[in-house]
Amino acid sequence: MRHSSVTFEQFAVARLPSLLRYAVVLTGDRELAQDVVQEVLARAQVRWRRISGADSPEAYVRRMILNEYLSWRRTWAVRNIHAVGERLVDLGDARVSVRDHAQSIVEADELWSRLASLGRKQRAVLVLRYYEQLDDDAIGDLLGCTAATVRSQASKALKTLRLSSELQPRELAKEKS
Repeated sequence: MRHSSVTFEQFAVARLPSLLRYAVVLTGDRELAQDVVQEVLARAQVRWRRISGADSPEAYVRRMILNEYLSWRRTWAVRNIHAVGERLVDLGDARVSVRDHAQSIVEADELWSRLASLGRKQRAVLVLRYYEQLDDDAIGDLLGCTAATVRSQASKALKTLRLSSELQPRELAKEKS
């Protein structure tokens, strides 16, 4: 087992912004994401000798974050997903292109509202697929299921998101009349 010369403190300082962005996308709530990352980093510090010897310490810690999110026991966290569009834009993620700041906030709020309707596993599948850009086999390994189950979860999640986006224009038309 090889051991990295990077200390836990160096790793935490260098990777904290990226880990926090990942947790925000998973949880939909910056404060909850901070709690999850803080909990995971506290456990990672204790296990750093073993983690730093892994092929990819960051991938190991990201998996810890995913597992912490999926097993989160506070019931309010499951459905109390706040609209964090502006906060997500504020994170400065290079993957978010900001052509019109106000429009991007509106779009992000709409996305967060629709993502809040998903179960944690479906949400995790979409985040791992589209944010982390992992393939179905890698997602299945992380979630402990088959690639076919990943595809099924993604399909159901996307169907739910499509249905919720189709309902929004109808609901707005009803409000206007």
